[in-house]
Amino acid sequence: MMNLDLDSDDSLMSAYISAAETYVKNAVGDGLNDFYTNQDSNVPALFKVAVMSLAGSYYQYRIALSDTQTYDIDLTLNSIIGQLRGLYAQAYEEANPDG
Repeated sequence: MMNLDLDSDDSLMSAYISAAETYVKNAVGDGLNDFYTNQDSNVPALFKVAVMSLAGSYYQYRIALSDTQTYDIDLTLNSIIGQLRGLYAQAYEEANPDG
């Protein structure tokens, strides 16, 4: 999974993973049953990569002190969230054909 510096980082990483799951679900949508766990689609793999990417960023940049302003762009996360939004919209339309 992830290479952590210390055993004490396990609980911190667990919190980051939970926060990342919530972030991705809030960014994409969470109203469809089994959307993130449907093994007949690519969604579980995309969701896992998005969560691990974001949780890794939370861990790597956990201290946000800097002399200069930075603009973080997480291309992995942004591209996967875009894909998941499209898949979610498609699944939503299939689940609600009457609109």
